[in-house]
Amino acid sequence: MTADDRLLRRARRLLSTVRFRVTALATLTVVGVLAAAGFGLVVAQERLLRENLDEAIAQGADSIQAAVVSGRVPATLGGFGDDDTRAQVVTAAGDVAAATPNVGGQPPFSAPPPSGQTEALHTVDDLPGDDSAYRVLTRRVGGSDSSSVIHVAGTMDDIEESTGVLVLSLTIALPLVAALLGALVWWLVGRTLQPVEAIRAEVAAISGAALDRRVPQPGSDDEIARLAQTMNAMLDRLQIAARQQQQFVADASHELRSPLTRIRSELEVDLAHLDGADLAATHRSVLDEALGLQRLVEDLLHLARSDAGAADTRQGAVDLDDIVLAQAGDLRSARVAVDTTRVTAAQVRGDAGQLARAVGNIAGNAARHATSGVSFALTEHETTAVLAVSDDGPGIPPHQHDRVFRALHAPRRLPPGSHRGHRAGPGHRTRGHRATRWHAHHRPRSRPGSPSGGDAPAPCRSAPTPATAE
Repeated sequence: MTADDRLLRRARRLLSTVRFRVTALATLTVVGVLAAAGFGLVVAQERLLRENLDEAIAQGADSIQAAVVSGRVPATLGGFGDDDTRAQVVTAAGDVAAATPNVGGQPPFSAPPPSGQTEALHTVDDLPGDDSAYRVLTRRVGGSDSSSVIHVAGTMDDIEESTGVLVLSLTIALPLVAALLGALVWWLVGRTLQPVEAIRAEVAAISGAALDRRVPQPGSDDEIARLAQTMNAMLDRLQIAARQQQQFVADASHELRSPLTRIRSELEVDLAHLDGADLAATHRSVLDEALGLQRLVEDLLHLARSDAGAADTRQGAVDLDDIVLAQAGDLRSARVAVDTTRVTAAQVRGDAGQLARAVGNIAGNAARHATSGVSFALTEHETTAVLAVSDDGPGIPPHQHDRVFRALHAPRRLPPGSHRGHRAGPGHRTRGHRATRWHAHHRPRSRPGSPSGGDAPAPCRSAPTPATAE
């Protein structure tokens, strides 16, 4: 790129800026107003001076008319106070009876008023012996001859000179005022947009690795300050979302790696001891791990679709007790005792598939951490259905209760004899997401000092018949 190209590019960039457009618009607007005002001033001054001239020559005509009426008209007219004023008294025969010295001996320099008029006032540019413009007053008066005509002419040189000086002054002053105004507007707009440029530069410098940076916020309470507040609020949301995504990816990787590691270990052991390998047991174990992986991937997919707003929900009446009994039946293959004696009929309104997935996640979590058994309790109270899933494991530490239904979280296992934490995988987050969509409540419960601990969603808000989980 040549120097001319770079200069042209910089010029185009400058012309496209808001600062230049505002400055140009303000300057052109003010210049237009000043030009219109200047033009009006010139026209007003010229009209005022012309009226003054017309009044002066009318007064001269009045004095000559008085002399004509009295019959005492001198041969040489005078007393006008201006050597450029011309005057004549013309008889009915067309002879000049009296005149000022500057037109002495010359024929009449104007025609009489039109027929039917006693007076006429007009501008002429071709008086004999002078190329200047004159205002000429012609008046028909009565006297001894009863048909004399008075001609009085006043030069317009003073009007043209005064008007020319004013035009010249405006021609010089207007560009200077426009330049000064443009510079002032340019400076003011630049100062006004400086915080915006600082915000733009800071946003441009923020990368995915520096989401903790914030744009500078002016101390004022104007539109720019509110823009900075909005940008910082958006950056807060982006930082939180990025942190949650990073935590989600890390925990999802851990959740996926654990069953894969177990599958690999079992296969490597069987390959190393082919003679003593129990292939049927290995196949069952690998199948169980594969089913767990499938459920985990489905949970991750559903979570991604839900976060993107693309989850498909089908609302309808659902027998929640059927779902609970079905999920409890699946647990019996997990070699834990299952108690469903406290499951009663309860009908809610929601998506059967998502309800089954949510209950399955709770049940599976309880089975993984149960010592010997898992119990289910489902009751319906007026407009509320309550499902409680309990296991006889160590339970969830109280300080981690509020984290179970957040993003993926894997709390440490506590030492023997203390309350061990459940491991909250993707199912916890998808379950919490579904409960939020249905306006349901969920809470973990750990009973210190009791062998039973659990993970229980709180009541689903519902209508009297059937109960509704929205």
